[in-house]
Amino acid sequence: MCSNIKSIINEDVRNKVVILRADLNIPIVNGVVQDHTRLKRLMPTINYLLENQSKLVICSHLGRPKGKFDENFSLKPLVNVLSEITKTQVHFNSSCIGDHVLKQKNKLKQGEILLLENLRFHESEIKNDFDFANELSKGCDIFVNDAFSCSHRAHASLHAITKFLPSFSGLLLDEEVKVLTSVLNAPIKPVAALVGGAKISSKINIIEYLLTKMDYLIIGGAMANTFLVAQGLNMGKSLYEKDCIDIAKSILKKSELNNCEIILPSDLVVSEKFENNANFEIVSSNAVPSEMMALDVGPKTLSKISSVFQNVNTLIWNGPVGAFETPPFGEGTIKLAREAAKLTVNKNLITVAGGGDTTSALNNANVANDFTYVSAAGGAFLEWLEGIELPAISVLSKS
Repeated sequence: MCSNIKSIINEDVRNKVVILRADLNIPIVNGVVQDHTRLKRLMPTINYLLENQSKLVICSHLGRPKGKFDENFSLKPLVNVLSEITKTQVHFNSSCIGDHVLKQKNKLKQGEILLLENLRFHESEIKNDFDFANELSKGCDIFVNDAFSCSHRAHASLHAITKFLPSFSGLLLDEEVKVLTSVLNAPIKPVAALVGGAKISSKINIIEYLLTKMDYLIIGGAMANTFLVAQGLNMGKSLYEKDCIDIAKSILKKSELNNCEIILPSDLVVSEKFENNANFEIVSSNAVPSEMMALDVGPKTLSKISSVFQNVNTLIWNGPVGAFETPPFGEGTIKLAREAAKLTVNKNLITVAGGGDTTSALNNANVANDFTYVSAAGGAFLEWLEGIELPAISVLSKS
């Protein structure tokens, strides 16, 4: 994984037209922006560029409009919000390439912002097309990538564009890379990872990579069921992956070879129905009734995981330990999130979390702001945990 990247900090941007690749893929309903979080996280980079008298062009994607204009995916509703947050004039262009865009770039004054329309209204964006990237770069002097959350994709606005402009990382991307490199390559030990979710198949590479880095690997969610079946337990009607039982057995063996202790549920919250406020029981993991399914971890498991939290110095978290969006099966995730947050606030634990479900779970527990760092990325965070070099970051590496 590349951390030797060129940052925009200390670069001369005065009177330069800087094109900033942001991640503004945020919910917009009926023209109203629902969440300002990603905008606010961009502010250190935007402020740096504006305070240093650059002329700022911002580009981003929104959703998956399939290469054609769709009003539902327009970035235009962001203009007023961005203007309000930055306290500066924000211009908008209904395209991202072409002569009209070039003219608007040329008219920009120092300290002004031009927001371009959704990059994915052009199929060439996701094809990493060099001609499209060249058009996007015209009229600009410098490229800055501050979209770590998109950097696992070799798209034109992230990858090919670096062939046409001097290219740098933004402050948010710098922060993401620094934190994630630290917790994987030089963590304060002992270190644990909590990996949850439904399927081993989607996280095999993550788990196998983490086995070589962690002292403890806590596995929760439905994927834990597959490991329990691999140990010979009957999981009733619980969700598990038959095709991954041998993989789970292999992972358990590899954990021993790597001196990484795997923590699996010793008791479970089970129910006949997967629905809001369903009746439930707490049973041992080796005594799941044939007509029931496991939907959360039980109190003994929570106690064991809490003990691990208290005995490590660093925790990486990706994924819930139960069906957290369906009460009461989110209690385990919420209690663990609050325990980790409490230890973090008291300076007893470094906590780094990422992934969409994880962020939602931490927000549900009202502790996202108490963690040391919560990554804005989903897919990029997961690929980083796999040890994969992200294409849009590797092109920023110093020669």
